[in-house]
Amino acid sequence: MGISRRQFIRFLGGAIVSFPVVSLLPERLLAKWNAGAFGAASMEDAVREKYGSLPIEDSSAIELTAPLVAEDGLFVPVSVASTIQGITSISFFSEKNFSPLVASFDLLPRMRPNISLRIKVAETGKVVVIAKAGERLYRASRMVVVSVGGCG
Repeated sequence: MGISRRQFIRFLGGAIVSFPVVSLLPERLLAKWNAGAFGAASMEDAVREKYGSLPIEDSSAIELTAPLVAEDGLFVPVSVASTIQGITSISFFSEKNFSPLVASFDLLPRMRPNISLRIKVAETGKVVVIAKAGERLYRASRMVVVSVGGCG
């Protein structure tokens, strides 16, 4: 039979009344944007904005997978997995990008990180992953040669 006019008006009125309340929720649910880290011009500045002055050590416990040669810098597949316990943050950097911090993920300490994504790489350079566990930072990097430009 369908919806009656009265039901439709009741539904429409409820939607109009609830819209202002619902529109305020996403602001509280979304993660805080780190404008300083994502807007930094150099990789060192981006790391400092994201993690402060914590010391960074290279780690073989972080497995970074990326192609040696990327045919197109716009879509470079990268993935990272780690056996380090208690990782709470993983960030991807591309040292030659205009904005070196490409992506950052906050994790629960009991999670075992295994992240895959496609990133934009401006030109040939290192792709770096930094993982935070406790008050320590761990790094893995890989050189990626870009045959077609990614930014520009």
